[in-house]
Order: sequence, then structure tokens, then C-alpha cells
Amino acid sequence: MRFLAWVLRVALFFAALGFAITNTEPVSLRFFGVDIVWRAPLVVFLLVFFVAGSALGLLGVLPSMFRQRREIGRLKREIKLTAKAAQPPIAPLPPDVAPVPPGPASPGAPPTLGV
Repeated sequence: MRFLAWVLRVALFFAALGFAITNTEPVSLRFFGVDIVWRAPLVVFLLVFFVAGSALGLLGVLPSMFRQRREIGRLKREIKLTAKAAQPPIAPLPPDVAPVPPGPASPGAPPTLGV
């Protein structure tokens, strides 16, 4: 799978490189009603607008991303508090009481009927 991903990346790179090499003629870019004309290769304009669009897209996502991070942090703290509250405290045994080992029934217990 990794090999296939690298093959696709290399193919995409060479396709973009071929596009850049074949489109080197200058292109004029005019804005609405303004007498400013920019001249540059088509690839330069495409790269500039791609980068600008990516940056604007990331800026649009930032508020929700930070909101989600804050909520994830709050939920993690809530899980820790809930886990601590759910665990009963383990009290140590007093020194004069020994733990009872599992074994046969104690002498005063009623006998079992082989069940």
C-alpha cells in the first residue's frame, strides 16, 4: 500500500511538473474595473491562488478546531474525575486482624451436602 501511495505521489508530481513546463507563456490578470494588469506565467497565478485558498480554508477551520480541542480537554478531565470517584477507597487492615485464606469451611459452619 505504501508503494502504491508513493507511485501515485510521483505520478502527480510529474503531471504537475509537465503542466508547469508547458504553460510558461505570460498571462494577463485583470481585476474588476481596475486598470491594473498583472502579467506572469499561468503556473504562478495558479500557485498563488491555490496557496491563498488553502490559507483561507485553514483560517475558516481554526475556530471549530480550537473549540473541539477545548471540549476534548474538558471531557478528558471529566473522565479522570469520574474514574477517581468510582473507585472505592481501599482501607488497610488493622495490624491485629489477619486476612482469612480461602480454604475449607470453618469448624462452626454447617456441612455441605457434596454440592
